[in-house]
Amino acid sequence: MTSQTNETSRRDLKTHAALFDRMAETVGLDLQEEAISGRLRFDEISEAVLRCTRCGGVGACHKWLDKGPRPGGEAPDFCRNRDLLAYLNEEEV
Repeated sequence: MTSQTNETSRRDLKTHAALFDRMAETVGLDLQEEAISGRLRFDEISEAVLRCTRCGGVGACHKWLDKGPRPGGEAPDFCRNRDLLAYLNEEEV
C-alpha cells in the first residue's frame, strides 16, 4: 500500500467517523456517552464506521443531516447504521 493510499484511507475513515457521529447526534444520541455507559463497545463503533465507508449515499447523507436535529428520530432508510442507531435510541427510553 502506498503512502498516498494510506492517507486516503485514513482521511476516508475520519470522514465516515464524523458522519456516523453526526448521524447519531442528529437522532439524539451521544456516542461518547453510549461508550462510557458500556452500551456501545469500541468494536461496535469501529464496525459502524466501516459500514459507513461502504455507503454510496454520502451526498444524500449530508443533505439529510443538514436538515437539522431529530432527537428520538430514525436515521434515513439508506443509512447502513440505521438499525444500530434505532436500537440505541430504543434503549434510551
